[in-house]
Amino acid sequence: MSTLRGRFGPDGLPEWDRCAVMGVVNVTPDSFSDGGRWFDTEVAIKRGLDLVAGGADLVDVGGESTRPGASRVDEGEELRRVVPVVRGLAAEGVVVSVDTMRAAVAEAAIEAGAVLVNDVSGGLADPAMVPVVATAGVPFVVMHWRGFSSDMNSRAVYGDVVGEVLAELRQRLDAVVDAGVDPARLVVDPGLGFAKNAEHDLALVAELGRLGRELGRPILVAASRKRFLGRVLAAPDGSPPPARERDAATAAVSTIAAREGAWAVRVHEVRPNVDAVRVVRAVEDAALAAEAARVAAGEAV
Repeated sequence: MSTLRGRFGPDGLPEWDRCAVMGVVNVTPDSFSDGGRWFDTEVAIKRGLDLVAGGADLVDVGGESTRPGASRVDEGEELRRVVPVVRGLAAEGVVVSVDTMRAAVAEAAIEAGAVLVNDVSGGLADPAMVPVVATAGVPFVVMHWRGFSSDMNSRAVYGDVVGEVLAELRQRLDAVVDAGVDPARLVVDPGLGFAKNAEHDLALVAELGRLGRELGRPILVAASRKRFLGRVLAAPDGSPPPARERDAATAAVSTIAAREGAWAVRVHEVRPNVDAVRVVRAVEDAALAAEAARVAAGEAV
């Protein structure tokens, strides 16, 4: 069992005594999971508030789908989608993350109240991103990324997926730090589903503890409703269940992630995942209490 217990987080954010739960608000018409449901600004703000009411510790707002094969939205449209939602949630006291690959969107979202930048490209898609994050001094999620959604499936080629993801993330972390981002404000995401097939994703989930230990940074796990879960849950004919029917499987991954010391899990439905990480914390507390009792008994003898 990990000794991190979900408390190893980046500087600049609240501290939680368990694995944090990041709720997702997709302000897009074409997300793989819930495209269009929260596209209206007021509806998206209400969704974010509902996620917090359900137990989310922070809310990740994104205006561009990164599903496999997705085309990019233009910058002006992404700004129009994201900034009012970030502003509305921040005004209600919500801890808000912005999910974007564009520096201009990140900068505007930070001005609107976002306190974390979650860039699935780790700053590779927009050369201006890292300087913006470094100047703002906000925490930054560096995800393992090999290219845009339009062609990332062709890049899912590995000899040793865990070793290669570790090496590529180390290289990216070094570059981001060299460019001025405080290493204490960095979070790492293994990029489940991005340039990876189901076997790759499962191998990375199996080695989450190793990723945290070897990279020495907080880990964000974003498995919610993804294709590899559909593959695991497929019917005998191979057909996967719809994305919205993968929430129990998502909670199973959240349990593993919390057990392995992940800082946070990023999910679409909050309550089952909050329950999962709370149970993990309770089990860890019970294990610590039992160990303390054994030590005390030994000392008494």
